[in-house]
Amino acid sequence: MKLTGAQILCEALLKEGVEVIFGLPGGSVLPLYDTLLRYPRLRHILVRHEQGAAHAADGYARATGKVGVCLATSGPGATNLVTGIAAAYLDSSPMIAITGQVARPFLGKDSFQEIDITGITLPITKHNYLVMEVEDLAQTVKEAFYIARSGRPGPVLLDIPRDIFVAEANFSYPEKMEMAGYKPTLSGHPSQIKKAAQLIDTAQRPLIIAGQGVNISKAHAELKELVEKCQIPVTTTFLGIDAFPQNHFLNLGMLGMHGLACANESVNAADVIIALGMRFDDRATGRVNSFAPEAKIIHVDIDPAEIGKNVPVEVPIVGDLRRVLQAINEEVKPQTHLEWMKQVERWRHEHPHSVPEVDGLLPQFVIRQIYEATHGEAIIVTGVGQHQMWAAQYFCFTKPRSLVSSGGLGTMGFEVPAALGAKIGRPQETVWCIAGDGSIQMTIQELATLVQEKAAVKIAIMNNGYLGMVRQWQELFYSRRYSATHLSNPDFVKIAEGYGVAGMRVTQKNQVLPAVLKAMEHPGPFLIDFLVEPEENVYPIVPPGASLAEFMESPAREKVSPASTLKVSNV
Repeated sequence: MKLTGAQILCEALLKEGVEVIFGLPGGSVLPLYDTLLRYPRLRHILVRHEQGAAHAADGYARATGKVGVCLATSGPGATNLVTGIAAAYLDSSPMIAITGQVARPFLGKDSFQEIDITGITLPITKHNYLVMEVEDLAQTVKEAFYIARSGRPGPVLLDIPRDIFVAEANFSYPEKMEMAGYKPTLSGHPSQIKKAAQLIDTAQRPLIIAGQGVNISKAHAELKELVEKCQIPVTTTFLGIDAFPQNHFLNLGMLGMHGLACANESVNAADVIIALGMRFDDRATGRVNSFAPEAKIIHVDIDPAEIGKNVPVEVPIVGDLRRVLQAINEEVKPQTHLEWMKQVERWRHEHPHSVPEVDGLLPQFVIRQIYEATHGEAIIVTGVGQHQMWAAQYFCFTKPRSLVSSGGLGTMGFEVPAALGAKIGRPQETVWCIAGDGSIQMTIQELATLVQEKAAVKIAIMNNGYLGMVRQWQELFYSRRYSATHLSNPDFVKIAEGYGVAGMRVTQKNQVLPAVLKAMEHPGPFLIDFLVEPEENVYPIVPPGASLAEFMESPAREKVSPASTLKVSNV
């Protein structure tokens, strides 16, 4: 059966289970957009900026575990995707980015809206393709999806010249895929599994660091089995924060620059660390040569390039985390570590983490109220900055894939389009977008897309009038020299209303819960502008260049009553 390239692409997308495409049309992809009218099963969501398309596809992928798809035209359309592709690459999100390209006869001639997008994205994609023959298109799409979702997931780019969309070829789609030179290792080496088990069995102060790889490999049950069988406390990376229930009695919370004191103290004292699906980035480790000075490290990751890259490893294991944990669980013996757990509990008691009790409106209080109102039954999507860290610290994450945020690239403007993608992917879930007043303005135009798609995302802006995280660093490390961090903000409620989004402003603590409940009762998108304390800081903080043991704690304050802190259960 002969089909045009555009039809072949649409048929291939359906074969791969694609239901949603986030995109914005332009000249080079007009033949594809014309063809999409005949494919109603491919829901196209019109964003207002291509960066929004990439973040939405990323948010969709993170919330669902499926491959997200975004689409842009050539030239500036393609380059506008770059930030979103980079964010997906650094956070291992499976994504297919489709870009139009000028017709083949015009390639290499600086034609209108021609850009070498495959060259530009080479460092930020798992692989990319410039499709030069329509006969290769179906096979290329199959390969792209296979690469994007297998092994360590990531984005793959398909650059398709305009005339390929209108050329014709016979369509057949491969059923199976094998690629020479690309075969991710799935099962850990048996001898390494035994070494890891022996190290765990003899540990006196073991600690697990759980990363996003737990979510990617769906290894939640296997992790829980290891934790409870061997009574090993768990700390998580930022992106792994929803990989293990935070209300579990063995969960110590997030480690790192803004990690909880108990978690960082435990890393510093552990004699064996089991690192699962994480990459020892600098925000997690602090000063690398002082990281876990007493520990032998077992590192499990599907990407061999990550093992030993940042810290020395005693037992490296390459493989799919779920399979590796299944094998380790069969080998290890049941354990108790009573003295170690007593020490961990002392650190918990010495470094309580609760909402400070002050008269003003604190962002920590707002986030805790959102947690209470939702009973933790929500997907939290954040931008980047102080609000991101407060969300990590004060919302209790108990379910997989309930935090969607930009970790590796730290992309301001991620929140609104990623929340759109998460809501489209999981429409029955409550989605709260925790935004910064600086971050949200980078992609605020996607409010129009929320309205257009009737996506009932709830948005909470932590409006402190600053680029808050930068201002905090200027306060702590630059003698309060506030350079280019003060914001002259617009009226966010009026902007929301201009787009057709209901909104309100909150200035007092007693207004927070009623506003949150009102937002949740509203059938569509809803924005709340919380005017929070301007110079509130994120604590704890590990100063740049310091070890995890050298964290700074919050200034002395009267704490809230224990009843207001997170409840801990034995789940």
